Amino acid sequence: MSTAMNFGSKTFKPRPPDKGSFPLDHFGECKAFKEKFMKCLRENNYDNSMCRLQSKDYLECRMDHQLMTKEPLQKLGFKDLMDPPPSQAGKDNKS
Repeated sequence: MSTAMNFGSKTFKPRPPDKGSFPLDHFGECKAFKEKFMKCLRENNYDNSMCRLQSKDYLECRMDHQLMTKEPLQKLGFKDLMDPPPSQAGKDNKS
């Protein structure tokens, strides 16, 4: 009862990386943003909630340099750090 296993019959099909995987920043295009984020983490005892603005800036840089897929910042958890649309900016001031 010998079964022949022929691995050569299957072809390898490359696929894009899973969500959350992205290329390394080989050219250091976002190094300054990464360093600011890491400095903030060290200064705040690695409490990432204190460094959300630096994290947002770093992710924006990565998206701007095609180092990760462009996603709306709201979808990445930064809705509260977004500027309100100009049409809503003055609605809270009731004069």
